[in-house]
Parts: sequence; C-alpha cells; structure tokens
Amino acid sequence: MIRAVGSVTISFFSQIGEISILLAETARNIFRRPFPKRNFFEQIVKIGWSSLPVTFFTAVSTGAILALQTGYAMMSMVKGTEHYVGGIVALSVVRELGPVLCAIMIAGRAGSGITAEIGTMKVTEQIDALITLSSNPVHYLIVPRVLAGIVVLPILTLFTDVVAILGGMAVAFFELGMNEMQYIDTTIDMVSMTDINVGVVKSVVFGVLITLIASFQGFRTQGGAEGVGKSTTRSVVLICMSILFFDYILSSVMTTGI
Repeated sequence: MIRAVGSVTISFFSQIGEISILLAETARNIFRRPFPKRNFFEQIVKIGWSSLPVTFFTAVSTGAILALQTGYAMMSMVKGTEHYVGGIVALSVVRELGPVLCAIMIAGRAGSGITAEIGTMKVTEQIDALITLSSNPVHYLIVPRVLAGIVVLPILTLFTDVVAILGGMAVAFFELGMNEMQYIDTTIDMVSMTDINVGVVKSVVFGVLITLIASFQGFRTQGGAEGVGKSTTRSVVLICMSILFFDYILSSVMTTGI
C-alpha cells in the first residue's frame, strides 16, 4: 500500500517536472527562427474554426438551461426578481462557465486530436526522423500548437459568452415572459469589463494547458496503436482535471485582487 502510494506520488511530481521543462523549452523556442507559420495557421484552423460547432451548441445549451433554472427559482422565491436573470446568466457565463466549458470542449475535441497526431508520429518514428534531419520537434510541433491555443481560446471563449447570453435571452423571452430590453439592461448593469478580463485571462491559461499537456502526452506515447489510444484518454482526463484545478486557483487569486 505504501509502495503504491509512493509510486503514484513520484510519478505525479515527475510528470509535473517534465511538463514544466517542456514549457520552458517551448517558451525558448518561440523566438527561434524560422517560425513555422504554416503549422501555426493550420493549428488555428484545427483548434479554432473546426471547434465552432461544438462550442456553439455548448454555449446555447448552457445559457438556455441557466436562464430557465435561475428564472423559475427566482420567481418561486421572490416575485418580481426574475428581471435580474439576464445579469445573473451573463455574470455566471463570463466569469466562470464560458471559459471552463469552452476549454473542456476544446480539450475533448482538439486536445485529443493533438495527442493522437503527435503520438502516431512518435510510434511511427517520424519524430526521430525530424531529429535526424536536424529539426527541433519542440520548435516544429509544439510551439505552433501552444501559440494557436493562446490565440484561439480567448476568441472562442468570447464567442461562447455571447452565444450563451443570447441563448439565455431567448429562453427568458419565450419561456419566462421577460422583455428582451430588460434582459439586456440587467446584463449591462451587472457585467463589467473586469469580469470579461477574468474570463479572458482564464482562457489564455487554459489554452496553454490544453496544447502543452496534449503535446506532452503525445511525446510520451509508446506501444503502437494501443499506446496512442491510452495516451489520448490520459491526455483528456489530465487536461480536464488541470482546467478545474487552475480555474479555482485563478478565481481565488483574481477575486481576491479585485
């Protein structure tokens, strides 16, 4: 029992150390020339543009459900308070649900794809071929993905925020009988630029986490097709756990600092 706990603990901290080293090496290679522009724009399309449908559906569902549950709860507790639904939905989405749910969706879609792609390259020895040709795998493979994640996640998060708020407004109008201008007014009154900045900062951190952990797990892949599958599953689980952990840390730090 003690040996098993010790083994898991050592493995956990070992991976943290390896990911930290990979992050430092990635940061150093960002300024290396020539910059892999083609890979960078390809990753923007794969991570960002191709993820729009799933983020749209997630945002609409989240905003609609949040407005529905909040509206009925407020009407049942205190009559006349349901006109605050717009502000509550917007504040919840902008500060918390938008960045987190968007990041988890991207982790499941794009993060798994990054791990599978790099893992396949690892088991088929394509990464070894890059090293043989004097190409740095970190510079060629990881830097474009990390930078694409940093650029794309804030944009997708803002897109999620807007769509979720509009989804909530549709439910408030058709289901709760609210006036749309009332919904918009409470949203503007309760949401500040600081709240939006909190969500954007979180999304930047999540973008780094998703791409870095996914790439790291791809580089650690062993054992052929079965190994690629295991690495992909492990990657998504670790990314989602990291997102929730860092979400708490960032919320605690930024809420205290505001």
